[in-house]
Amino acid sequence: MEPLTSSRNNAGHESTSANSKAEIMNDAYWKVAEEYKRLSNIMTLGGHARWKSAFVKKMAPSPGERLLDVAGGTCEIAMHYLKYQDSVNKDRMSTVHVVDFNPGMLSVGKRRLADTQWMRDGRVTFAQGDAENLVDIPDNSFDAYTISFGMHNLENRDKALAEAYRVLKPGGRFACLESGHASSPIVRSFLDWHCYKFNPFVVRLLTNSLASYEQIAKSAKSFPHQREFVKTIRSAGFYCHGQGYEKVRPGIAVAFFGIKPKYALRKA
Repeated sequence: MEPLTSSRNNAGHESTSANSKAEIMNDAYWKVAEEYKRLSNIMTLGGHARWKSAFVKKMAPSPGERLLDVAGGTCEIAMHYLKYQDSVNKDRMSTVHVVDFNPGMLSVGKRRLADTQWMRDGRVTFAQGDAENLVDIPDNSFDAYTISFGMHNLENRDKALAEAYRVLKPGGRFACLESGHASSPIVRSFLDWHCYKFNPFVVRLLTNSLASYEQIAKSAKSFPHQREFVKTIRSAGFYCHGQGYEKVRPGIAVAFFGIKPKYALRKA
């Protein structure tokens, strides 16, 4: 894997001088697909799963929704979402379409759900696809869009947000879970130690994928401050209530929410 050398593209996001960021991140996730969920939960002391569950609860899904889960290959969001619909809304009609750029991650998700009632009922479908160009998804076709710890891997977040806006119905909801920035210097120092010292120790102990995890961690740390990303979401056309984000875990995980205005014009 060639090292990532940063530059800035005309959208203000990081690009790479050797391979594209998409190629680099795709390669990293291919190498960790089978162990991604287990190691993520170990490195976050179980936080990874709790944050995703809390994220879905904050979304408060409505009965009968069609959810598009982008960069959702391991199906954690899909599972939390369908559990919520089943248990809270007593709904058996809502569906999830899972899209991921990486076939390895999709394969893991498919195996996890293979024997579930959701699959037997046709409530989950899968497709390989690019968040920046959802070419196979029609305009105004989904009620909700989620992307969890996937936005930081994209080369052009503006394109991804434009695609999210396009595929959502007027009134549809955008929800993004991402790495946050702590305001306290003490918390920031602890998180840096955890990211650059503790996590590599765990990865070296349990796997041979240190280089891939370092690349993923570097990508996550490059994500802009939550206040800046809300500006980007609003620039894409979404309405964001209040500050536009909620802290799921201060300094670590932040949930962003936006709504495509109901008056948004549908393309003919």
